[in-house]
Amino acid sequence: MNENLFASFIAPTILGLPAAVLIILFPPLLIPTSKYLINNRLITTQQWLIKLTSKQMMTMHNTKGRTWSLMLVSLIIFIATTNLLGLLPHSFTPTTQLSMNLAVAIPLWAGAVIMGFRSKIKNALAHFLPQGTPTPLIPMLVIIETISLLIQPMALAVRLTANITAGHLLMHLIGSATLAMSTINLPSTLIIFTILILLTILEIAVALIQAYVFTLLVSLYLHDNT
Repeated sequence: MNENLFASFIAPTILGLPAAVLIILFPPLLIPTSKYLINNRLITTQQWLIKLTSKQMMTMHNTKGRTWSLMLVSLIIFIATTNLLGLLPHSFTPTTQLSMNLAVAIPLWAGAVIMGFRSKIKNALAHFLPQGTPTPLIPMLVIIETISLLIQPMALAVRLTANITAGHLLMHLIGSATLAMSTINLPSTLIIFTILILLTILEIAVALIQAYVFTLLVSLYLHDNT
């Protein structure tokens, strides 16, 4: 089998046109909604999870910061559903693309930083120079803190991309090993297949955790600037 190991990470096309936009818009359509006064168990569980997640992220925020709760909840739902759908066979995971993750991370980070400079400019500038810094180290620390601030969106995007991509590659390798061993040694195949099942469960957890970590870091950036 000469399949390219990174073939599953290539953005799909339909009749030569990129289909990534349609795939990105697809996960929100799977979120169930209810038009009835009394919700069923699925809607109730979904609302409970959303309430729990938003409460966890909004506890540290003041009144102004809590106005971002809808955006943060929408962000974590979008990333989580996109990651989970990417675990299906013959599917495409947009969050494995660094370009997409940067397109999400940079505007959120820039919005938080700009808001911080507009509303709390003294506190925002104070982050560049910790209190009690010796005078000879001031220029160096200002440069270091500036670089640290500028690489925050890159760190957000690379963290999500690396974790999702590594998990998909590992599942692909173990799946290929399972198929190769199936015609050679049945007991070894069963062992590898068990490892693949456990890894799939782990990847489901990683998909949810990475969505939470990404959103939580964005929430922390907002907290520092509101």
